[in-house]
Amino acid sequence: MRYLLIIGLLCLWSVNARAELHTEAVEYKHGDTMLEGYLANDNAVKGKMPGVLVVHEWWGNNAYSKRRAEQLARLGYIAFALDIYGKGIIAKDAKEAGALAGKYRGDRKLMRERANAGLEVLRKHELTDTKRMAAIGYCFGGTTILELARSGTPLAGFVSFHGGLDTPDPKDAANIKGKVLVLHGGDDPYVTAEQMAAFQEEMRKAGVDWQVYIYGGAVHSFTNTDSGNDKSKGLAYNESADKRSWEAMNIFFAEIFK
Repeated sequence: MRYLLIIGLLCLWSVNARAELHTEAVEYKHGDTMLEGYLANDNAVKGKMPGVLVVHEWWGNNAYSKRRAEQLARLGYIAFALDIYGKGIIAKDAKEAGALAGKYRGDRKLMRERANAGLEVLRKHELTDTKRMAAIGYCFGGTTILELARSGTPLAGFVSFHGGLDTPDPKDAANIKGKVLVLHGGDDPYVTAEQMAAFQEEMRKAGVDWQVYIYGGAVHSFTNTDSGNDKSKGLAYNESADKRSWEAMNIFFAEIFK
């Protein structure tokens, strides 16, 4: 019995020894604006790793986007949760979040530039395999990574989790160089059927390699436990949609990073 206990402890030590999660806050600038992102990677992974950019929800670069970066690091990626709004700027409530996000939704050029500024931090990191890079985003971040794609940024893939699909100029889809995966709540009241249809037509006309997964019963922000469980508000956590969408992303990454 004592022998088995020792073996079990050794196995546990071995697993922990392999998991050497490294995280750090990274300051960088876009113009005169100071931004602060969050870098995560597993030091147990040797050599260069595929890089994944993470774009936050309309709240700002808070604990949620940082946790997603850490999850990606545990999968063997180097992940960077960028900052769109500015160092230390986190919305206190939905009204403030709407105002912050609205500034960039109304200025897609600035949105794209801020996203590219964060991408450059990840691209220049010594551990990033620059030939294997992708971007993911949640809600406002999903809108942002699709605009990043439309700007012609050369990444292998773009993944939107319950993001907005509209864009001022659908013809910009002709600039998309990577594959696109959209993960969408079937009952999301913030993305209309017309917007979904327009997005699909936009992708078709541009000849983009695209996929859309629709999760029945899921509303907006279905991946975030902080969204609560009241679907009548239009946003709520959905455990099955959260797990299925993460797995869909993993399958997508296995394809584009092979």
